Amino acid sequence: MSFLLLIYTIVGGLLMDVPALPILNETIRNLYFHVCMWFAMMILFTVSFIYSIKYLRGFDLRNDIFAHNFAAVGSFLGILGYATGTIWASYTWITDQGQSLGGILKEPKLIGAGIALLIYGAYFVLRGSFTDIDKKARISAIYNIFAFAMLFPSIWIIPRLVGSLHPGGQGGAGGNPALNFKDIDSRLRMVFYPAVIGWTLLGVWITTLKIRIQLLRDKTLLND
Repeated sequence: MSFLLLIYTIVGGLLMDVPALPILNETIRNLYFHVCMWFAMMILFTVSFIYSIKYLRGFDLRNDIFAHNFAAVGSFLGILGYATGTIWASYTWITDQGQSLGGILKEPKLIGAGIALLIYGAYFVLRGSFTDIDKKARISAIYNIFAFAMLFPSIWIIPRLVGSLHPGGQGGAGGNPALNFKDIDSRLRMVFYPAVIGWTLLGVWITTLKIRIQLLRDKTLLND
């Protein structure tokens, strides 16, 4: 199902007609990749957060495995979303709006998103620093909850409080109305919503494969 939706996303995203919007022009097609990947990332991070809470309530190591792998795939989608967003910015903010590279690097949304991904990167470094399985799971679960909570100020709150070129920030909200859900027309919705579902299902599928492999590996180690 996820593959069919992603094929539709790629084909429809490249070939279907899109609105001719100021600044964005044809780059609006990146909406189906950058934004949808970040939607999928947030969904996977939320699932990881829930499993960390479940682990702390019952200390079932299976919940720790689920939390770890959902966070790993969510981070991967986050990196892809960050990369596609950076490319998008180079075509709209630098080329069309005449912004300098130095100004782009100071963009609050980019900085906040980078900080959020680095916080999750520290989660994996932290896990690797422990040899005791139970201690690793407990501390990782607590840190994962903290990392999830930090997503909101770094990505959603602070960029809206300061001047920002990014849609949703003070400086960018009016210039890119296509990224406001109230203003997305039917042509964009036809691909946007299937793309969100497709990227999310792909992330879930990859995560379940990783979980099955880890459970099989851990079972083999325990039997040895």
